[in-house]
Amino acid sequence: MYDLISFVSRGKIRTKILFNLDKPLTPTLLSEKIKTHRSTTSRTLLELEKKELVKCITPNENMGRFYEITKLGKKILEKIN
Repeated sequence: MYDLISFVSRGKIRTKILFNLDKPLTPTLLSEKIKTHRSTTSRTLLELEKKELVKCITPNENMGRFYEITKLGKKILEKIN
């Protein structure tokens, strides 16, 4: 678990994304919320998804995919906070 805490803590955008995914959001909405480029947000979401910290809840959509934080992602946030 501490390897995931380290992974999230090392990335300012990773941390911001997890803290701001309090409800399902698209990369566009999330990037507006955390004030970063959409491409950066999308790339970071993919990194977090590979670590099973977030999950795409509309995987069949080509555009406007929604992401939510997983239980594991919430546990990591509790440890960071």
